[in-house]
Amino acid sequence: MIHLLIQCVGRLPLRALHAIGEVAGWLTYWCSPTYARRLRENLSGSGLCSGDSYKSLQKQNVAETGKGALELTALWFAPDESIQRWAHCDTWALVERARKLGQGVIFLTPHLGGFEICAQYIAQRTPITVLYRPPKLRWLEPLMIAGRSRWGAQVAPTNLRGVRQFYKALQRGEAVGLLPDQNPGAGEGAWADFFGRPAYTMTLVSRLQKATSALLVMVHAERLPRGAGYQLYFDVLPSADFDEIALNRAIEAVVRRCPAQYLWGYNRYKVPAGAKVPA
Repeated sequence: MIHLLIQCVGRLPLRALHAIGEVAGWLTYWCSPTYARRLRENLSGSGLCSGDSYKSLQKQNVAETGKGALELTALWFAPDESIQRWAHCDTWALVERARKLGQGVIFLTPHLGGFEICAQYIAQRTPITVLYRPPKLRWLEPLMIAGRSRWGAQVAPTNLRGVRQFYKALQRGEAVGLLPDQNPGAGEGAWADFFGRPAYTMTLVSRLQKATSALLVMVHAERLPRGAGYQLYFDVLPSADFDEIALNRAIEAVVRRCPAQYLWGYNRYKVPAGAKVPA
């Protein structure tokens, strides 16, 4: 029953979903002190704002985060023509020119704006395998897989089997996509500053790139006002000596473009069990 309800909600107009999302964002903020505290700490610690600008950005972020949660239903289950109508992009040609070298591509999509639409846009143009972390709510997993498998995209879990899928796809010259600011498990990351604070950062990206000589492309989708859709931006990154420090600098650059739509409430500075924070 809940699956059917989510699919029905996903067919509401995007503008309506975003309006409901704003309310949901504030309800979550008021009802979850832990989430609210983390959002405030991460945003204020970023150095991107202060004083009145901080208060304004904080309010925008609470609303934008709520929009992001509700729009998942649309990005997973809205008709194909709606997804195609919402995606606006002027920079895909950069990827096409870079791909002429015949290499695989690693698409990096931070938790910013309508990040779910990025892989869907790519899947309409080239084969892609996307990494996903099984959600804590087990009933949500089949919905997530269905939504992320649109247009023939392959999904790979965050385990050894999924990593092998990634390597094989890149060796075939295909594309893979992942969330580079997702927290890795102990032994799967390295410490690197993120907005001036040590963050345990995945090493998977640099390992994949070094092993396959794949292209690195940062992509993000800025949420447009009044339900007009999303503006997608693709940036080809330099791959020479790419490491976790370079990864976080690239993510920071994207976040600075659109700080109100970054998921500041995400526990980006989580210390995994067994990992030791550098002094």
